[in-house]
Amino acid sequence: MKILFAGCGDIGTRTASRLATDFDCFGFKRNPQTLPEFISPLVGSMTDLDRLVEVLNQDFDVLVATLTPDGFNPEAYRRAYVDSAKTLASAMTLASSVPKLVIWVSSTSVYGHCNGDWVDEQSPTTAQSFSGKLLLEAEQQIAALACTTVIVRFSGIYGPGRTRMLDQIVAGKGRPAQPQQWSNRIYSEDCAGVLAHLVREFGAGKALESVYIATDSAPVTQHDLRIWLAQQLDVELQDEIVEQKAIRRCSNQRLLDSGYQFLYPSYKEGYQSLIDALPK
Repeated sequence: MKILFAGCGDIGTRTASRLATDFDCFGFKRNPQTLPEFISPLVGSMTDLDRLVEVLNQDFDVLVATLTPDGFNPEAYRRAYVDSAKTLASAMTLASSVPKLVIWVSSTSVYGHCNGDWVDEQSPTTAQSFSGKLLLEAEQQIAALACTTVIVRFSGIYGPGRTRMLDQIVAGKGRPAQPQQWSNRIYSEDCAGVLAHLVREFGAGKALESVYIATDSAPVTQHDLRIWLAQQLDVELQDEIVEQKAIRRCSNQRLLDSGYQFLYPSYKEGYQSLIDALPK
């Protein structure tokens, strides 16, 4: 199979590294010069209709979109997600060849607040933040494409280069036990593992669901997470009261039922690997 990684930043590159031994992987982004040698570079933007049509005409079997906004504001999110989704929809009506499968990376922020309840793929999407609303608008564009589509909703991603939580713990920032503030996380290598798993399942002729929540198996309160991290790092915490706009526990049961096995099934395995890699 030929796989096109649109955006192809950290998660796209990690995914391609898991697939390149068996499939032809291409990275489509504005500046692909830094891509590793196992990814063939293609210059362009997901919002450039003419260029995207040219790229699609190269007969890709699968398109994996791991797009990243260039800022945390409505304009950046609309460009990265909604405009890209609309351009892809238009390109697929104009191209002589279209992918059989489009995997589109989204976020659990489409669920809104949820008041500490469990959410799964059947839960209503009542996004309240601008990011959640725009991600949901993009999802709707993708779901209407004339091919098999899969939306993957990642929870909070952490891993190498994504150490904001550890930095806060080192700075002594804790959270109170009450009210409970739930956190859902997934290690970046598991993000790549999930996407590669879905590509391989499709290649093997397996039927895929239209939506998957990708999160680890251990939702945890901010209080308990920070206490555990502080113990590992031997630091003292001072509780801070910070408003948390999203309070939910995300279920990964559908993903587990598909056969995916997590490399880091909980925050403990994931953060321990980051702690072990810290300079001594």
